[in-house]
Amino acid sequence: MIAACSHAGSAELPDAHAVDARHFTVDSRTVDVSVAPKFLCQAARPAGAPQPVPPPMPMGGCPVLASGVNHITSTGHDRNFIFVVPADPQPGETFPVLFMWHWIGGSANGFFQKGEVQDAADQQRFIAVIPNAEGATVFPTSFNTKWPFDITQTPDRMTEEFTFFDDMLACVEQQFPVNQDCVSTVGVSAGALFTDQLAQARSNRLSSFLSLSGGVNDNIIKPWTGTGTHKLPAVVLWGGDGPPTMDGNKDILGCAGIGMDFSVASRDLEAGLVHDGHFFIECRHNCGHVEPPLVPPPGESKYAGLWEFALNHPFWLAPGQSPWASGLPASMPSWCGIGADNDTPRSGSGCPAAENPCVN
Repeated sequence: MIAACSHAGSAELPDAHAVDARHFTVDSRTVDVSVAPKFLCQAARPAGAPQPVPPPMPMGGCPVLASGVNHITSTGHDRNFIFVVPADPQPGETFPVLFMWHWIGGSANGFFQKGEVQDAADQQRFIAVIPNAEGATVFPTSFNTKWPFDITQTPDRMTEEFTFFDDMLACVEQQFPVNQDCVSTVGVSAGALFTDQLAQARSNRLSSFLSLSGGVNDNIIKPWTGTGTHKLPAVVLWGGDGPPTMDGNKDILGCAGIGMDFSVASRDLEAGLVHDGHFFIECRHNCGHVEPPLVPPPGESKYAGLWEFALNHPFWLAPGQSPWASGLPASMPSWCGIGADNDTPRSGSGCPAAENPCVN
C-alpha cells in the first residue's frame, strides 16, 4: 500500500547489501559502480542528480574538531556535542554523517555508550555527531522535554535548534572529508520527536531519518507538514501498540502529568509519509518504551542494521525509491517491514529492562 512499493520496478536498483552490478540507472541517470560498494552511499552521485544545499558557516566560527566533546557558539549560545570519527581514517576516504539526538533522561554520552557508536563508526565508516540538549520546557509547565518539538515551542526556539544542526554540520564539512549526499538524522524518544521536526525543516540537507519511538501530532507534539519536493527515506520504529493489537507493552510515556503515546504518534508520522510518497520501513517490538531489543549481526555493533539503512539511502535517490524496495537485508530486525502494517511485530520475552525515562 505504500507508494514506494509501486516504484520497485521503475528503476534498476540493485540490492545495496550485496551490489554486484557495474552500472545501474535511477530515473535515466547512470550510477557507476565500477568497484562494488558495501553501501550505496559509497557509489558516485549520478550525473544530473539533485544535490543537498550546504549549510552556511556559523556566525561564531568553528572550533577545531577532535574526537570527544566539542563546544560551539550557536545563535549566541554555548552548545556542545560528542564528535566521533573512525579511529583509522584512510587516504581519500569520505564519510557519511549521522546526527544522533538523545532521549529525555539521557545525554550525548549515554547515546555514545549504549549505541556502541565508536565501534559502529569504525566498522561502518561514518562520522557521528551526538549533541547534548539545551532544554525545552512545555509551557506553562516545568516539564523539560530536552529537545523542542511540542506545540508550545516558538518558531524562534525551533529555528535556534535547526541552526545548531546547521552549524555543527558546516563545521564538520569544513574540517573533514564528508559525503554530503549522506547526512542522516536519528533520534530516540524525545530526540526522535525532534528529529521528525528536523527532517521536515532540513530536507534540503538530509538524506534520510530514523525515528526510534518518536512521531508527530499526538497530544502536544507538533504536526507533520511535509518535506517539500525532496522525499526522505525513513525508519519508523516503536515499542508496540499494546493489547489487544499485539502482545507485550504499549509504547507510552507519561511525565509531569503529560502523556505521549508513541504508537499513535508513530502511526501519525507514517500517515504523513504515505501521503507525501516517502519510502519507509516500519519496525514494531513488544517491549514498550525501552531500548529497542536488537540482535546485531555477528561481529557488528548493536545498531548496525539501522545505521546500514542510513548508509544505503543517499540524497540523490528519486522520490519514493530505495535499494531495499524489493526486500530488507538480513541485518535488519525480523520485526521490520516495508511500509505501514507490513511488518511482523516482535513477540515473546527477552525485552531490555525498563528505566525511568522521566529522570532528567
